[in-house]
Amino acid sequence: MIIDEPVKNEKKTKREKMKFIGRKKELSALDHAYQAQGSAFMPVYGRRRVGKSELIKHFIKDKQALYFLGKQAPARLQLKEFLRNGASALNQPLLEQAWADDWQEAISLVLKQVSVGKKIVLVMDEFQWTAGACPELPSILQSFIDDDWGGRCNVFLILCGSYMGFMEKKVLGKKSPLFGRRSGQIFLKPFSFLEAGEFHPHWSTTEKAKLFFICGGIPYYLKFFARADSVDINIRKNFLNEFSALAREPEFLLREELKELKKYFGILTALSTGAVTNREMARITGIEERTLFYYLNSLIELGYIAKHYPLTGSKPNPKQVHYKLQDPLLRFWFRFVYPNGSAIYQMDEKNAFMNLIKPHLEPYFGHCYEILCRDALGLLYRKEGLTCSYEIGEYWDKDVQIDIVGYRRDGVVDIGECKWGKVSSMERLLKELKAKIASYPNKDNKTINGRLFLRSRRKLPDDSNIQVNSLDDLYSLT
Repeated sequence: MIIDEPVKNEKKTKREKMKFIGRKKELSALDHAYQAQGSAFMPVYGRRRVGKSELIKHFIKDKQALYFLGKQAPARLQLKEFLRNGASALNQPLLEQAWADDWQEAISLVLKQVSVGKKIVLVMDEFQWTAGACPELPSILQSFIDDDWGGRCNVFLILCGSYMGFMEKKVLGKKSPLFGRRSGQIFLKPFSFLEAGEFHPHWSTTEKAKLFFICGGIPYYLKFFARADSVDINIRKNFLNEFSALAREPEFLLREELKELKKYFGILTALSTGAVTNREMARITGIEERTLFYYLNSLIELGYIAKHYPLTGSKPNPKQVHYKLQDPLLRFWFRFVYPNGSAIYQMDEKNAFMNLIKPHLEPYFGHCYEILCRDALGLLYRKEGLTCSYEIGEYWDKDVQIDIVGYRRDGVVDIGECKWGKVSSMERLLKELKAKIASYPNKDNKTINGRLFLRSRRKLPDDSNIQVNSLDDLYSLT
């Protein structure tokens, strides 16, 4: 992801250079496919705003490439724009005046302008929109791949899409014409909490964590938080100012992808306030339980929510499923901004923040800290030299809620408790953790270890056998 970074020894008002953060593995995968002999095909997919386009643009910046961004527009208009982009990319002005009746003809016209034996990167971004206007496009691309693009030049085809359900079915799926023809694939995930912290390297670990709780690892959101301001001031500027880019971001984001917004807004509001089951969401939204599945599956395919099950090492029980918001910004917006919309814009930013948001932030951050700690446990395992496979999740039943479960294949289960707020009594906290350890269904008699994740490090009795990690410990991981 590219962010603005002031040039050293120059005033901030002068032009700023751009720094690309992270994505080393993904760039390496793209370069490996590009350097291979002959043509290649690489799908790149992931939820919207995760940085797919920036990744691809960074990769092709020093290569001969044609980048085409699909739109919700008729096929004829998209064909014309494709040829116009080809004219610019290949410095062939006559292409702009050319006419193509279909994608077979348009791609052929472009390839004829590439020097024999040379390689070109052909990027079709937001592929779901282009293919939506021309359902036969995957079959057309299949014919080009099978024919080695006519044998004239080498083509590195990158198909990029935000609608994960479409990409998995129409590009990667067994019934897709393109199945079995890819050189690899990149499912681009949000940045980890450590990578997200690189956007604000001089912030304290507490401020970095709070930013992650609000924006997650989505680079498009992270870049709006000014380094010179605190998180509180950034919340005011980015969410409580009706003219800011993030103030209505979830509304615009969902409107692009979905219909029946009122129902989706109702579901997301219910999830943001703690509803996790079909029954709870049906009661809050008024949508019938059997109808809810359609809307929930749409949100899952977009990567905004996910199914969770208690982690015990056994096969998940569908009756125990919980639905949870995966996107921190949606979670924050539907928890604080959307329900208070009218009141926010009747007040100035400072008063709206102090009265409607600030009093509720710390408890909210406490829940978010659990998610960060689950992400961190895998890094702790690596640091500790764990060599076996593992799963990380949580556990719940009608009597207990366990924040973190690390289910390891070496006969060990880690049970973790997370505390973001001030700990008034370590003795009481240890007692609660031991009670949760005793409540965990340990059918296979595995060894159970206890872990505490605190914002600040605290000393424990020498005989406690509990591992403690602070927020600073987590941000020092690599």
